[in-house]
Amino acid sequence: MTNPSRVLAQPAATPPAAAAYFAAELAFDVDPDDLVRDLLGGNQQGYLVVETRAPEAFAAVRIPGAINLPYREMTRETTARLDRELVYVCYCESFQCNAATKGALNLAKLGFQVKRLAGGITAWQLAGYPVEGERAADPAPAIGCAC
Repeated sequence: MTNPSRVLAQPAATPPAAAAYFAAELAFDVDPDDLVRDLLGGNQQGYLVVETRAPEAFAAVRIPGAINLPYREMTRETTARLDRELVYVCYCESFQCNAATKGALNLAKLGFQVKRLAGGITAWQLAGYPVEGERAADPAPAIGCAC
């Protein structure tokens, strides 16, 4: 008796359905490698990187050029000066933290275009990408959710 495949227990989506799904996923998330290539290549037109955790987390270690706008503080007043023509790429600590998701949701509700950085600052640092901040020189700074 053969064991049925767990991978194929549910049939794969049709190619058009798969294409629609993955296109939609890419509309919501940014890969750290794509972002670092843009930043290092000087291609920063059309978007702004937003750290959505607390100011102390931003001060400790952040993606170069990012601004800090904690998701809990996002209001019409705190976002009034933001350019509505830009896409805001929100990030937080990691996949275990949802501050970026909450920040992206808040900004979207306020009428901004948003994406989320997959893996947050943790994935960014694990890939060896540049950071700045008070603890940027630490070989392996402990990063906490801080949201």
